[in-house]
Amino acid sequence: MLLALGALPRATSADDAKPLTAILIKARGELRDPFFGDSVVLVMNNLGPAPVGVVINRPTPLTVARLFPDRKRLAELNDRVYFGGPVEIESVWFLFRAGRKPEHAIRACEGVYLSASRELLLRLLDREKPMDGLRIFVGHSGWGPGQLEAEIARGDWTLARAEPDEIFGNKAEHPWPAPPVPKDGT
Repeated sequence: MLLALGALPRATSADDAKPLTAILIKARGELRDPFFGDSVVLVMNNLGPAPVGVVINRPTPLTVARLFPDRKRLAELNDRVYFGGPVEIESVWFLFRAGRKPEHAIRACEGVYLSASRELLLRLLDREKPMDGLRIFVGHSGWGPGQLEAEIARGDWTLARAEPDEIFGNKAEHPWPAPPVPKDGT
């Protein structure tokens, strides 16, 4: 199975663009959903007609080195790829810290950007410290119009402000089963 980069939904056009609202939602202990129980999800409202996000606390057994076997300099990395959600698990998304918005990225919150650009991800992986301020995900999370709002009203989620330290510094992680391993890291 090939993992696709570049599958990031497009932000709405300037004429009907919603202002960015990125939040962290945290599953309540009572939520027994097989995909979202014990999850923390970064949710953005400006990627399409309904909220889209990535689960930020579900590392998989898949390492970044194994996802990109052609990148020999990554061979020593033990950093994990995260399960972003049950939608399009063949796609690769990533969150990263940056001082300013690079091309092919969408601002998630102050100093944090989301992208699915293969070119941008490979540039980040070529840095001296490739995983510094970088988290890679397979798949993403999505809800139909009104679905997430109903789940919040039902009490399935608690809300928190999306902050860089909450996204990259949270150690309360819950492992997730391995996704299919790509044959060529793309």
